[in-house]
Amino acid sequence: MKRVLITGAAGFLGSHLCDRFIREGHHVIGMDNLITGDMRNIEHLMPNPHFEFYHHDVTKFVHVPGDLHYILHFASPASPIDYLKIPIQTLKVGAMGTHNLLGLARAKGARFIIASTSEVYGDPLVHPQTEDYWGHVNPIGPRGCYDEAKRYQEAITMAYHRYHGLETRIVRIFNTYGPRMRLNDGRVLPAFIGQALRGEDLTVFGDGSQTRSFCYVDDLVEGIHRLLLSDYPYPVNIGNPAEITIGEFAEEIIKITGTSQKVIYKPLPQDDPKQRQPDITKAREILEWEPKVLREEGLRITLDYFKNLPEERLYEESGHRVFEEFKKD
Repeated sequence: MKRVLITGAAGFLGSHLCDRFIREGHHVIGMDNLITGDMRNIEHLMPNPHFEFYHHDVTKFVHVPGDLHYILHFASPASPIDYLKIPIQTLKVGAMGTHNLLGLARAKGARFIIASTSEVYGDPLVHPQTEDYWGHVNPIGPRGCYDEAKRYQEAITMAYHRYHGLETRIVRIFNTYGPRMRLNDGRVLPAFIGQALRGEDLTVFGDGSQTRSFCYVDDLVEGIHRLLLSDYPYPVNIGNPAEITIGEFAEEIIKITGTSQKVIYKPLPQDDPKQRQPDITKAREILEWEPKVLREEGLRITLDYFKNLPEERLYEESGHRVFEEFKKD
């Protein structure tokens, strides 16, 4: 039985990865400091003898006793609301956290994969985005804490691969959705669904012409799993190339929720990318992967999840974790 460490285990993606690796017959060690993660995402795993949880901040020294075969580093704030509230912690988990975990991977002889992001492309001048595009990023803008943390994360991972011969993988994740997203985390899909379910007007930032490409979480996890088991050490885009404008997406959410709210428009935040569409040629060729779940199907599953949440969760404030304790760092 292989032993797998997954950081950010109580988060949206991390919890789904824990589920997948448990199903694959591995022993999973989940690690999270719960600054944005939620124990409710993994409480179903707690009785499982092949799952254990460490409440730990990976920017501090990381020790895990025993063998480790795989390390999946998915710890990081990932929504604009979160990383704008805790920019220093966001940079630290991308830099110091990645350094600590690369050191652990080297000590254990473990294969290491990092969760990078389409945000390394910034507000792209190339469309769709291919892995050999270096990006158009403002390092000192409000989003720079997240974009540059991920770009540094890729750089130090490749340095460990080249200098120490560590087995490393880099997944560049595009917009992903599904059950266990936080309704009020600031990302467009849960924001729209939350507003629709609360009877609020849907807020579009900008004129609605900017685009996104949404990948259902099960498809994403499959792509990550294939990349981890592959022999390819360079970045690979994993996402759904089916592109839609935010304005069209708002209307789609209104239709699928059966609500009658109107769409209101507000100014576009600084450095918000105008286009997001992955070129997944590498994923198709190297991993034989492409998304299978149509957006309509994935949205219905996600909507059902949100509709079945307790009413108080529908109204709870975004950023429900205590950020104050992290400001001192």
